Amino acid sequence: MSELPKGLTVRRDAGLYGYERALRRVGIEPIAGVDEAGRGACAGPLVAGAAILPAGKVGIVPGLADSKLLTEAARERCYAQIVRRAVAWSVVVIESDECDRLGMHVANVEALRRAVALLDQRPEYVLTDGFPVDGFDVPGLAVWKGDRVAACIAAASVLAKVTRDRIMRQWHESLPAYDFDVHKGYVTDLHSARLAEHGPSAIHRMRFVNVRRAAGLEPEVVGQDQERAGDAVGRFELEESR
Repeated sequence: MSELPKGLTVRRDAGLYGYERALRRVGIEPIAGVDEAGRGACAGPLVAGAAILPAGKVGIVPGLADSKLLTEAARERCYAQIVRRAVAWSVVVIESDECDRLGMHVANVEALRRAVALLDQRPEYVLTDGFPVDGFDVPGLAVWKGDRVAACIAAASVLAKVTRDRIMRQWHESLPAYDFDVHKGYVTDLHSARLAEHGPSAIHRMRFVNVRRAAGLEPEVVGQDQERAGDAVGRFELEESR
């Protein structure tokens, strides 16, 4: 299922907690949100988080928003509040080699399923960010830009993002030449320069064209073909990161 229960609507101006309030009004609770971090990165793990926030004031997390809109310090503060306030929460890590084996979309769906399955309390309803996910064994709704409009999804996004950033900082200690503490494995100019200089590391995802090219598994391009090839790489990475 990827629709609200029959007859239930959520106003556009309902605020970050509007979806949970609307579902509770018709007797649906607990409500889990689930989201991931790192799908678009070409190095490091994919991390999924799931969270069930309680009703009432205790479930209102100060400063909560989509993790991508928060500073690192704000995410850390929200993370601590979510862990303290949540009825249940979980985090799942899919390592880079498993991402390669499964493919990014399958790995993403599997991570979201595992995160919900690991919750200490079984939800009655699951909100996902952007696209529907089957296999939860309970009804759910895919919410467009859900990490910006549904509190439990925003909480899950913070859990996933903070966990992944911590992992990438740890990898920087082992592999300082790649500056993973700065770009966190995403495709940036800095990361591309380090990848070209040092080649792929043990945590790079070999399904990405830019990583395969740095490993010598894809042909190099020069001259007038370089811009077109760059566009092709960008399309591949965009497709992988949806």
